[in-house]
Amino acid sequence: MSNAEHDPLPTHQIPVGELLGDELDARGWSQADFAAVLDRPTQFVSEIITGKKEITRESAAQIGAALGQSAEYWLKLQDQYLLAEQAKNKATQGKLEEVRRRALLNSKAPIQLLRKRNLLTSNSLDELEAEVMELFELRSMEAEPAFAAAAKRGNHGEEISILQRAWVACVRKAARELPPVKTYSANGLEGLARSLSRTLRTSNDFSDLPKRFAEVGVRLVYVEMLPGGKIDGCAMYVDDFPVIGLSGRGKRLDKVLFTLLHEIAHILLEHVDAERIIAEDLDRRENESTYEADANAMAAGCVFPNGFPSIPVRISGSWVDETAANLGVARIVVIGHLQHRKRLDWRTTFTKNAPNVIEALEAWK
Repeated sequence: MSNAEHDPLPTHQIPVGELLGDELDARGWSQADFAAVLDRPTQFVSEIITGKKEITRESAAQIGAALGQSAEYWLKLQDQYLLAEQAKNKATQGKLEEVRRRALLNSKAPIQLLRKRNLLTSNSLDELEAEVMELFELRSMEAEPAFAAAAKRGNHGEEISILQRAWVACVRKAARELPPVKTYSANGLEGLARSLSRTLRTSNDFSDLPKRFAEVGVRLVYVEMLPGGKIDGCAMYVDDFPVIGLSGRGKRLDKVLFTLLHEIAHILLEHVDAERIIAEDLDRRENESTYEADANAMAAGCVFPNGFPSIPVRISGSWVDETAANLGVARIVVIGHLQHRKRLDWRTTFTKNAPNVIEALEAWK
């Protein structure tokens, strides 16, 4: 589409009724004559010529047939005039500018969804723009947000979506509201990571995690997943301190635990920098990046530091319980591992009453 199609129309357009009147005068036809040709009342022709009635598709076709032109010819003349008049109307142009501003806002973030979640609270357009700029840390609405983040996403291989981008921005904003308690310690974070699978055995065990992470200089925040966002967690640096965000996607203890360990690995392996966003699905192995493979390997090593025992041909509930006890992990962690290795179906009854950690994550707020 050429740029010329977007150029404003000249504002000296002539009303289509006047043009029709001039055409009739040139032919020596009165309004009554023309009405008879159209088989319409004289008032119908008069109202079009005086601008009281707009030309419709039907009447444009009749006028064109009578005068030897196309229906499109008369509709275009009318549209050009009306659009030119609209361009001169300051009130109308003001409303159109507001439409453009709202469209730009919605190109940055899912505005209505964020307002529904009370992540955006402004009502006026000016205040909403300012709030969005603050959320994405933009200098202008025309700028694009940049993130220093490693983010695990469900839509493997795709660019980060508007929902995911908004979620990461919300994590960063939440992190700024949590001043670091202590200086970041990589050794402390690694030690914490290696203890998590044995200390997170129930949903209640997740309650004090932000404090435990704060002790090693890491800010841990929860921002509920935005519907359709397909994102589990992210790792980033905010004000030179590492931050981990969790969305609670998956809800199950084992899934959230592994996501947490995966994001820790991104930090410990120094995958996070000022330009890179790592966004991949941990559940998919094909085309897996080196970063993701390394983060997965470190996370798995934290869950099962001594490896996983041989799996029997027939897996029983008692074997699962015994294995979980021997490994010192929650039962669902063993089940989740077996599902990941395709030794148990994802619909197995073994997952009945699996711990759901969402309430614990919500309490972090």
